[in-house]
Amino acid sequence: MQNSRYPQPEEVDQLLRNAELRNELERYFDESISRVNVQHFTLAAENEFLAAMLAWEQAPVVPICRWFDPELRPPRPDSLGDGDLHKILWDIVHRLYQKRIVLDFTDHLSDRDLYRLIVRDILPAREKKLEGLNNYLHWDCTGASGDTDVWLRYYATEDERDDWAEMYGQPLPPMLPLPYPRQLPREPGQ
Repeated sequence: MQNSRYPQPEEVDQLLRNAELRNELERYFDESISRVNVQHFTLAAENEFLAAMLAWEQAPVVPICRWFDPELRPPRPDSLGDGDLHKILWDIVHRLYQKRIVLDFTDHLSDRDLYRLIVRDILPAREKKLEGLNNYLHWDCTGASGDTDVWLRYYATEDERDDWAEMYGQPLPPMLPLPYPRQLPREPGQ
């Protein structure tokens, strides 16, 4: 007697969804997509991955300030006293987090410097606005170019500092304590 197994309705739905996603992604196909090995995924996980890829490809690139309704336009930093600035800063930090934007490496910045960075660099930055995905946009606040000196002084581990010194053959800046430690919202699990 031959053991034949008929696909379950949910398996058929997954297969149909997979074909639909692959068809929609075809126009975006390039070498980066072909390097992804989905053979180790379950069909449901593969579909989730393909749906995330499609969402990325179709997401509009919009200044972060326009991710909010109404548009997020905080007052200029030089127009605020320290107390008001602190209150508005924390409101903005929490609003950014609600949009899944996490600020990394901020503890070397005063509240005013962090506020300036947000107003000047983060809010006008054009980024892909992804809806409904579980990903976070991490913003490295060590500087637009990733200031190595700041990272080495405040955030790098001893091993990272040693690796950097060995790789570049340059003296290391002294490690310093973080002058403005704060507990910003983090991506879950980090």
